Amino acid sequence: RPWDLPPARQDQAAAQDSHGDPSLIAARRQAGTVGGGGGRREGAAPARRMEQNGGSFLAVRRLSGHHHPSPGTWVTWVRACVSPLASDPPLLVQRLTNAHGLLFFFFSPSPADVVSGSTAWIGRGFSCVCVQRRDSDARISFDLTPIQEECLQRLQNRIEVPYDSQNGEHQEALKALWHASFPGTELLGLVSDQWKEMGWQGKDPSTDFRGGGFISLENLLYFAKNYPKSFEELLCKQNGDRALWEYPFAVAGVNITFMLIQMLDLQAAKPRSLIGAVFLNLLIENDRAFDILYCITFKLMDRKWLEMHATYMDFNTVIKSTRRQLERELLLEDIQQIEDMPSYSFLAR
Repeated sequence: RPWDLPPARQDQAAAQDSHGDPSLIAARRQAGTVGGGGGRREGAAPARRMEQNGGSFLAVRRLSGHHHPSPGTWVTWVRACVSPLASDPPLLVQRLTNAHGLLFFFFSPSPADVVSGSTAWIGRGFSCVCVQRRDSDARISFDLTPIQEECLQRLQNRIEVPYDSQNGEHQEALKALWHASFPGTELLGLVSDQWKEMGWQGKDPSTDFRGGGFISLENLLYFAKNYPKSFEELLCKQNGDRALWEYPFAVAGVNITFMLIQMLDLQAAKPRSLIGAVFLNLLIENDRAFDILYCITFKLMDRKWLEMHATYMDFNTVIKSTRRQLERELLLEDIQQIEDMPSYSFLAR
């Protein structure tokens, strides 16, 4: 733990982790992570080291009674410690843990030390067990409450359903997507060249669902029904100076579903990242949080596309930029529901 070191050793550790950059060392000293920072030690949650061989195992539990940390206090503290180093908090947490042998730490300062107005609340209801492996491949693991487990399981059940072209429910959902996209235009069949107008690769959309499963069709349909104005703008490429070779709308939608599942690590038994833990709390507040995040992502991706003057071959670059923006927004302190994300304002009904 860096605060157990003498000030000189703390500066040395900071220099190693900050690659010798004096400004970063000074920023970390000011944040209380090196060279003293006594005010940040008071009230720290009790932790115990479980393994001394090779890597370290650190178990951290919430305080009980009147010493219970206010929602989000610990993530506010971590953000304060690592934010001077770069713009990507999840990577910074990893850098700090690798440098100092500390994987994570809940922090419960006195009420006077709590950042005024902070509403980050990722830690609500979680206990945390964090592991550092010998190969320094560190991951954060959160124990879930029964309600959290139930919410996550419901979403995972949706994710696990593959698209089945012989399933009547799936067929009706595909027809509903067509009618929502092109009202008044008769659909000639579930296998038809008409589907290419929506941005499917061929005349049979079922072949494009393999990467995203049935939930990717549900996401598209949710977008069409709940934000029809934004959906139509993206489908018809109505806004901005469009490229000669545009991204195919429907296939892009399937890719967005797949990207979100990976970003949030939704196929894991429980969250293994700050992003995943934040999203799970948003999912508890609104069981349609994933569908809404999908709509936000699609609209944000299109805006990035236009800003970057992208063409078809730039799609992966745009997706990566979109993901970084989503991660930054999800870690903002005032995100209590999915609609609080700044990019939500881009959507129009």
